Amino acid sequence: MSSASLGLSDVFVARRRLAGRIRRTPLVHSAWLSEAAGGDVHLKLESLQLTNSFKLRGAFNAALALVERLGPGESAPTLVTASAGNHGLAMAYAAGQLGLRIVVFTPRDAPRAKLDAIARHRADLRPEAKTYEDCERLAKQFSAETGARYISPYSHPDVLAGAGTVGLEIVEDLPDVGVVVAPVGGGGLIAAVATVVKAASPTIEVAGVEAEASHPFADSLRAGRIVEVSVGPSIADGLVGNMDPETITFSMVQRLVDRMVQVSEEQMADAIRGLVAREHVIAEGAGAAAVGAALGGRIDLKGQRAAIVVTGSNIDADRLATLLSPGRSAS
Repeated sequence: MSSASLGLSDVFVARRRLAGRIRRTPLVHSAWLSEAAGGDVHLKLESLQLTNSFKLRGAFNAALALVERLGPGESAPTLVTASAGNHGLAMAYAAGQLGLRIVVFTPRDAPRAKLDAIARHRADLRPEAKTYEDCERLAKQFSAETGARYISPYSHPDVLAGAGTVGLEIVEDLPDVGVVVAPVGGGGLIAAVATVVKAASPTIEVAGVEAEASHPFADSLRAGRIVEVSVGPSIADGLVGNMDPETITFSMVQRLVDRMVQVSEEQMADAIRGLVAREHVIAEGAGAAAVGAALGGRIDLKGQRAAIVVTGSNIDADRLATLLSPGRSAS
């Protein structure tokens, strides 16, 4: 696979590689969201994936591919990654299954639920950075100094191929889907899913949802090049941060994604509460972002058959309790 592209065949290879390693997650009709958005809305529940996020697909595919490519007698290198939490957890899980060593750099203020889960998988956890961008810098520096293999959470061909299996399942389970909506952080999921659904039918619309607190793709798409943005606090920790200037996802998003919208903190909080109350589904802030965009009218789904990806459920119990309690806020 080219480092700058992703083909449908790469995604099928990833699916065969991942068979028996991950869950095929359900795509369920939501009467609540269909009524609220005026369309026929289905939820792709990656919140029910092993490690409770879609990130396992890309992480496990990358780890398996690395092992497959080792030469006779060649030892597997140490892996290193940067993560807001979910990718690090997925890499730690995959590394544990395959007997690999993994070093994970995360922000110091990453959600405790994610840090504790990473540590349970015996990863070398390093919550040393102030921002996500600092995590990437430290992980790449560690790779350069030690020879460890850096696996980007989004700008890695095997990670993208694994993420693309979400798209395969959507078009298989809902072949007449008209719109696919997914949250956008580094752009790996939306780029990979768009590759698959556009191959199935170029008329399927693909919409990405960024947090108002961090929208590097919207600004970069307007500028026609990757630009740096200021990043504010957000309950969607998995969506905040600037892109790697060398990311392979930006050109894919430029080519394949039809629109990019932003969602507010309160709209994400409303989505978290609604998912619990109406669907009995737990979602973290990033996981609920696309639902929040539909609920808040940021994306028009009237008359459309839509699939919305709920990407993860790794939310701290205290934060969830606060959001669900009377007088709650998104902070």
